[in-house]
Amino acid sequence: MQYPHILKVATYNIHKGFSHFNRRMMVHELRERLRSLNADIVFLQEVVGEHDHHARRYPAWPAEPQYEFLAESVWGEFAYGRNAVYDQGHHGNAILSRYCILRAENQDVSAHAYEKRGLLHCEIDIPGAAQPLHCVCVHLALHERGRRQQIGALVERLLREVPEGAPVIVAGDFNDWRNLAGRRLATELGLSEAFRDRRGGAARSFPSAFPVLRLDRIYVRGFAVQHTEVHHGYPWSRISDHAALSAELALS
Repeated sequence: MQYPHILKVATYNIHKGFSHFNRRMMVHELRERLRSLNADIVFLQEVVGEHDHHARRYPAWPAEPQYEFLAESVWGEFAYGRNAVYDQGHHGNAILSRYCILRAENQDVSAHAYEKRGLLHCEIDIPGAAQPLHCVCVHLALHERGRRQQIGALVERLLREVPEGAPVIVAGDFNDWRNLAGRRLATELGLSEAFRDRRGGAARSFPSAFPVLRLDRIYVRGFAVQHTEVHHGYPWSRISDHAALSAELALS
């Protein structure tokens, strides 16, 4: 039995379905742009599961949760990790997959009560692969102390939950200004940054109109990176303040 020659993945902070500065509701255009990536697995951050106020205010607001609306008819499997809960609803991370999600768990790694964060961990059955693929979608804290704690929780989780030799993808919005997370993930877990340039820097992904900061990442283990792309500028800059990242990976 042969595994797919190439696995295409993408990560995107979708800004809760609104454009930069919340000027426009962009959920429908977002769905079309995500589909244009033709990714097998999509890691999403700031995904709204429910929001009563938006549902009343915007006639075109989807009736179902954003992750279901975005996945419809393309990604048959999805998982959602509810992180931030408020009076009007909740939001968090999501993983959309063309392949069967065998198990999903969301681990609360919030550094404090005012900035809720989670690690959404899925095991995915890739046809022909010797072991399930472990995928973790992350959105780390804005402050460095919180990020250090959350990277520590991520390292502990993967060491505990992932069998030796199993393929791993960790992707999302790391808010990691100084690439401290990447060094630790490489040293302790053997993960490599898919977009790493000649000087070891990750892709520039923020703001999406003209990316300067290296906030979004795709880390992999057990794959050879075939191609990477930063999706920025028009029309992506209309949808979110972050650029989308995609990578084509071959199981090694």
